[in-house]
Amino acid sequence: MKVTAVLLAAGQGTRMKSSMPKVLHPLCGQPMIWHVMQALNSATTEKPVVVIGHGAEDVRKFLSDSADCVLQEPQLGTGHAALQAKPLLKDKTDLVIVTYADMPLLRGETFARLVETQRLNSGPFSLVTVFADDPRGFGRIVRNSDGTVSAIVEEYVATPEQQQIKELNVGAYCFKADWLWDALHRIPKNPKKGEYYLTDVVELAVKENLPVQAVVHDDFVETIGINTRVHLAEAEAAMRMRINREHMLNGISMTDPASTYIDAGVKIGRDTTIMPNTYILGETEIGDGNVIGPNSIIRDSKIGNRCKVLASVLEGAIVEDDVDMGPFARLRQGAHLKSHVHMGNFGEVKDSTLEEGVKMGHFSYIGNAKIGANTNIGAGTVTANYDGENKLPTEIGEDAFIGVDTMLVAPLKLGDGARTGAGAIVTKNVPEDTLVVGMPARPIKKVERKKKKKGN
Repeated sequence: MKVTAVLLAAGQGTRMKSSMPKVLHPLCGQPMIWHVMQALNSATTEKPVVVIGHGAEDVRKFLSDSADCVLQEPQLGTGHAALQAKPLLKDKTDLVIVTYADMPLLRGETFARLVETQRLNSGPFSLVTVFADDPRGFGRIVRNSDGTVSAIVEEYVATPEQQQIKELNVGAYCFKADWLWDALHRIPKNPKKGEYYLTDVVELAVKENLPVQAVVHDDFVETIGINTRVHLAEAEAAMRMRINREHMLNGISMTDPASTYIDAGVKIGRDTTIMPNTYILGETEIGDGNVIGPNSIIRDSKIGNRCKVLASVLEGAIVEDDVDMGPFARLRQGAHLKSHVHMGNFGEVKDSTLEEGVKMGHFSYIGNAKIGANTNIGAGTVTANYDGENKLPTEIGEDAFIGVDTMLVAPLKLGDGARTGAGAIVTKNVPEDTLVVGMPARPIKKVERKKKKKGN
């Protein structure tokens, strides 16, 4: 049986008070429409159709090839919006899920249950409902004596008695496709709004004596729709709690989940501990047995196993196994710390590789550089890598010792075992096993190098 989703995403979302299309507002690192798409993918068999309108090109660009887009112009209500999918789907699918792109907390399991209910339903469609004390503007569900749905009454036309009904329409439906396309043409125009409402298909089914079934959902939080920034914040908190719970069930420890912020799609290995006030964002992957935080921000980075990242910021970085860093260390785009690197407080690395066992002291900046294994970078070391027009490279060999407050003026090469004295300004290449001092630095003697064991 072919099941296709039609996602309604044409609304302007005026209450968001934003120039951005509502469905592209971020929720745990992804636009809200992304979350709905992920849930629908687990319950459907065919490529979804997204009905776009306000900000159409931005929404189309985000969706790329993940959905077929169809433009609703003019925008004449939800029934009219669903009808726009007919040319793409008529005679090509058996069941059609119709839902809204501003319902990002609905789970794939909920949509799967909806599809299964409709598969067993002799009537034309089924819908999801929820019981709640706060209606949040949802339509009320009126039932027949046999339990089937007889009407969806919108809040603005509900009688005082109907407003007391606690069962609410969530806005997720599963239709028999052939019936849906015909019914959408028969929806009457609402006399007050001048639009065609999808909820009016219930009346059409009832007039034909066809049963409409309801799937009662027991989690009101999952049915939160987003119309304002307040709703967006509520959904963010609920999604964050869901993400954190899944990580903890998969073997991750969090000392305070309420102050731990992890984007959707982040991967974290077992026995890693996330400390409070830590943000793990974007396309980040973290291995096993790490301690991250407190007070760390990690975005679009990869961290290996058994690392310690204390009160530090990583963006576009790679950190291999057994690295410890911080507090107040910063890895910028292109930083690569290999295994057993130590990076002290107030250090910064950009577009550079620190080979195995490098020790980088505090208050140092390394940019556009390659640092050889087991080299020591003294406190206050700076690579002067920018001449006002170009970024220039610095290369330091293995087992080198860079003294405190050394200025390395790129382009520059220091050989294996090279050493600099405190406060040296190095403007010329330094041969291996040579000590340079002064301003500008000059060689004064050859030095005997002591080989270090890797990993020390």
